[in-house]
Amino acid sequence: MLVGSLLTSGCESLDFTPADQMSDRTFWLTEDHARQAAIGMYAAMKAQWCFGMEFTFDMCSDIADGTTPWADISRGASFSSASSGVQNHWQYLYELVHRCNTVIRNVAGMPISSQTIDRVTGEAKFLRAMAYFRMLNCWGGVPWYDESCDINQQFATLNAPRSSEDEIRRHILDDLTEAIEKLPVKWDDADLGRVTRGAAYALRGKVYLFDRQWENAVKDFEEIVYDRSAVYGYSLHDDYNDLFRLYNGNHSPEMIFSIQSIDGNTAGYALDIVSYFGNKSTMRLIAGNCIVPSVTLVDMYENLDGSPFDWDDMFPGFNEGGPAVRRDYMSVAIDQAGDYVTSTLSCDTSKVMDAYRLRDPRLCLNVITPYSHYLGTDAGSVPMDKQFVLADPTKGGSPMEAKSFIRNSEGWNSYFWRKWIPTGNLDGYWGEYNRTPYEFPLLRLADVMLMLAEAYNETGQLDKAVAEVNKVRARVGMPGLNSGPAWLTVDGKDEMARRIRRERAFELAGEGQRYWDLRRWGLLEESVRNATDIFGDLMYARSYQARHERWPIPLVELDRNLNLGQNPGW
Repeated sequence: MLVGSLLTSGCESLDFTPADQMSDRTFWLTEDHARQAAIGMYAAMKAQWCFGMEFTFDMCSDIADGTTPWADISRGASFSSASSGVQNHWQYLYELVHRCNTVIRNVAGMPISSQTIDRVTGEAKFLRAMAYFRMLNCWGGVPWYDESCDINQQFATLNAPRSSEDEIRRHILDDLTEAIEKLPVKWDDADLGRVTRGAAYALRGKVYLFDRQWENAVKDFEEIVYDRSAVYGYSLHDDYNDLFRLYNGNHSPEMIFSIQSIDGNTAGYALDIVSYFGNKSTMRLIAGNCIVPSVTLVDMYENLDGSPFDWDDMFPGFNEGGPAVRRDYMSVAIDQAGDYVTSTLSCDTSKVMDAYRLRDPRLCLNVITPYSHYLGTDAGSVPMDKQFVLADPTKGGSPMEAKSFIRNSEGWNSYFWRKWIPTGNLDGYWGEYNRTPYEFPLLRLADVMLMLAEAYNETGQLDKAVAEVNKVRARVGMPGLNSGPAWLTVDGKDEMARRIRRERAFELAGEGQRYWDLRRWGLLEESVRNATDIFGDLMYARSYQARHERWPIPLVELDRNLNLGQNPGW
């Protein structure tokens, strides 16, 4: 009963009576019980509609396009209080809250060591704060339920009104402050992945940053970047590409708090990334590229020398020429069977490849670009080299995933993700398309460094801001800001803010951070534009309304709790 109730990845609705309830007389007694209770919190945190699909939020921003799971929010027109994603995210976040409350309430009186009680309580406070921080960003003020709320007893009467945004933020900061006091700097190897003190500092700094409490954010970020009061041991991973391919027990000191994956087959736990980010040549032809990198993202990446990229420099007339001109520059013909290129037509494929590979290396590490190769699999899941070509169907055949070329299941001439996508079958380690076996960061050091740079910039410490950004750029071999050429010069706060915003897009693409960044910067409206493909053809329309800055309270929750009020405009 314990394993079934704690380790399930399903969600316990706020008005649902748990089928299996643990007895206080037989549980909450031993050190092992405390550990098992903690596992139940992490299981709820990793659920898909909680934080297990964090990477998918990029499709709600300007750096990715897609069809699911946030189509309503991304496209705007059908965004409503009845949107399934809105309801599911609310429900699963509160599931995490109530699991944390159960642990906090019960572990306090357990006949075990005070050190274990403190550590488990610290974990619960962190995870509860993380859930409420997301709810604050989605809905603003929401009902606050702490450990005094026993879900097993009160499931039918959860009718608290919405607390104010300031009240929820104070609760979040209080939880994180207590977590910092109780959590260890490091865990033993057997407990790798559990919340640490450094993670609590990082999240508290992020809460301060989002609330524009710049000085407090600086203090918390400096604590872990510069080891102010303890040796946290965080450092940038040497290889940017390898950082997103950590499997089979490999771990990076850049990860501050991450979702662990045990394996990519039928046992253990792994995130379902490929179902959303994979292409039709990724494992068994099942994955369907629901989310793809946007043209906006790709065009943002700088040249290798740090200067701005411009398509007209490569192909005169490209920018204003429209889809027809771009097709002439970039398309080839392939045979009807999809085995080989029959004619390059007017396309200089080497020059097209240079348009991508002579730029910030993160572009080609994050994105499969035209005429580059990708090690996918054939129909029998045997590793097979694939190429991404822009094929003109009027001059020959069309790509087929069972053959030599990558295909987009939506029929779009879009880019494809390389980040997070396994190559081949990882020498047999990976066998289930919906179990991507990589460690996924919810907080990592490069992210914190860029947030620290932002806080420095807002407090008039421009030189320090530049230094933090340059550390992140140096990892991939990009020239530092203020390092010589005019195009790298940063002469003030506004220019530095623009640089940081772009750098976060370059570095964190595919990690789900962009949407929340755009909203807190007040740039969501200006970022919304129709989704177009590489040639400029429309894939689908997007729209913006002022009410989109705050999600609607789910309609079903308004029906359940009459004390809730709806957000403006909904």
